[in-house]
Amino acid sequence: MALRTFRSVFKVSQNIFSQQKRLLFHDVGILGLPFCKGQPKPGVRSGPGAMREAGLIEKIQFLERDVKDYGDLIFEKVEDDPPFMGRIRNPRYVGAANKKISQAVCDVLDEGRMCINLGGDHAISIGTLHGHARAQSNVSVLWVDAHVDINTPLTSPSGNIHGTPVSYLVHELREYVPVMPGFEWIDTCISAKDIAFIGVRDIDPGERFIIEKFGLKCYSIHDIDKLGLVEVLQRAMDSINPHRDRPFHVSFDIDSLDPSIAQSTGTPVFGGLTFREGMYIVEEVGATGLLTCIDMVEVNPELGSQDQRAWTVHAAVEVLTAAMGKRRHGNIPSSFDLPKANPKAK
Repeated sequence: MALRTFRSVFKVSQNIFSQQKRLLFHDVGILGLPFCKGQPKPGVRSGPGAMREAGLIEKIQFLERDVKDYGDLIFEKVEDDPPFMGRIRNPRYVGAANKKISQAVCDVLDEGRMCINLGGDHAISIGTLHGHARAQSNVSVLWVDAHVDINTPLTSPSGNIHGTPVSYLVHELREYVPVMPGFEWIDTCISAKDIAFIGVRDIDPGERFIIEKFGLKCYSIHDIDKLGLVEVLQRAMDSINPHRDRPFHVSFDIDSLDPSIAQSTGTPVFGGLTFREGMYIVEEVGATGLLTCIDMVEVNPELGSQDQRAWTVHAAVEVLTAAMGKRRHGNIPSSFDLPKANPKAK
């Protein structure tokens, strides 16, 4: 174990210093996805605006990356949208929105830009991951979340689609997921071996069964407590992208962080990742140079106190900036040079 940990730390250190040389995409595209119908709390649609107002674009530009803001997608309301099987809410609305999201993500990537997706609830990741897989084959996925979001419409206890997005996209679950109205366009796009979950601490029985039946890699907070985050992240990345030759998609739910850091979210769960751990995850994935799409979801600026809202948004912006190359040990602009003292000065 000690030797493996040493190798993990050594590989991580190599990644940090070589990141700027090996980026697949240097330019960045930002998509605002103010969507809230995957769950019942409407404030989550204010997330994209709050993250922009907190300086996200300027912080990324400071890292000398060209940023194009594509604005917010507009989602047409579906008036007649009864629950599927009497329990899964807003299927037509969610399905139509994600079809639009899939195309938008695909377009950004086709322009040669990394895609940052500002949610919105986690239902948007149906479209972001689908669009990513259309643009780049062989995608590997890190799902950073308090939940695994892999319930099917038939196992979901809540009927909220933000708890089911992964199930629509995994090949092995095709026969277990009914085609809901509005979801006819979706086809599965990843295999069970292509996704790993990190930070999990709230898993429903159906989800636990799916994880064990199909052998999905799921690293809970217990695993992080036992093994340490360096080892857990290394195992997760090795499992889905062992040769570091495939694009990474990170779907980062702000509720993966402990509520002491990110309280303004719809489904907080105590005992989560620290701020430092959340930063470390995206720093190391970004350091591979292979991160081409990242979601930041479930930031709800209408929940909690003013301070809690500010801290939650700040945490989301800092995580995204770290994924783009901001280093806690400092960045040196390419134009920087050490000024020489005036030799005539006394």
